[in-house]
Amino acid sequence: MKAGFVSLIGRPNAGKSTLLNRMVGVKLAIVSDKPQTTRNRILAVKSYPDGQVAFLDTPGIHRPLHRMNVRMVDAAIDTIREVDVLGVVIDAAERPGRGSRFLLELVGAVAIPIVLILNKIDLVAKLTLLPMLDEWQRQREFADIVPVSALSGDNVDELERVFLKLLPEGAPLYPADFLTDQPERALVAEMVREQVLQHTRAELPFSTAVMVDRFEEPEQGRLMRLYCTILVERESQKPILIGRGGEMIKRIGTGARLEMERFFRTRVFLDLRVKVKAEWRDDDRLLDQIGVRPPEK
Repeated sequence: MKAGFVSLIGRPNAGKSTLLNRMVGVKLAIVSDKPQTTRNRILAVKSYPDGQVAFLDTPGIHRPLHRMNVRMVDAAIDTIREVDVLGVVIDAAERPGRGSRFLLELVGAVAIPIVLILNKIDLVAKLTLLPMLDEWQRQREFADIVPVSALSGDNVDELERVFLKLLPEGAPLYPADFLTDQPERALVAEMVREQVLQHTRAELPFSTAVMVDRFEEPEQGRLMRLYCTILVERESQKPILIGRGGEMIKRIGTGARLEMERFFRTRVFLDLRVKVKAEWRDDDRLLDQIGVRPPEK
């Protein structure tokens, strides 16, 4: 038996969350085309006949501008010291730049096996794939380089075999039916935020947060009742999020409610409010409250 931790790190929008969801077969991490979608470290466990992998999805590594972003980047970097195998996820559809070079410098002295994951190969011409692999092999020595498409699932099963092969021998770390350490409240907040990301543009996706005020479990066929507040930073953002006649907030709520009903397998009543909280991204107490916590020392 093989068992251990695998961390997925990379630049924003490299596809780490889509890859995590694909490997575990359940949508645990929200996805969007906006950078910095993932704000918290997410543990997801998958058990195999010959082992168990505890995957860690991490926020994208970027230049932080707020305390929230500092915590996000610290959470990603901190996992490097905690895991048995490191998966560095690269967007294969983009030319390597300063961000990619920084990632390689970041893991330069790491002693654990590093797997380079070239994601989004569905967007790359097949003729360019082999030269791309050669180019990355010249950058540094990797335990393996695996091209995948997290979106289509192409070659993801091979990546999972590589991870299992590199993990140490040992008994499973979690029960066979364990999936994630994310509390239900956190999952609810993220489902709402995913809809905000999907339906808004400009600065709104980055300056919004979701707090779950009340979480009422269903009793004997009754509705699960959820009450959430969406935070914005400026008064001018509030009417944009609500929309004319409440159209936007209704669209966000409907999309989130349907996601929750699929995940929890029960009917859901969802109440959404919008509140202005200036500079919440630099408020340590509020960041703790919404779960964007600094790594433990």
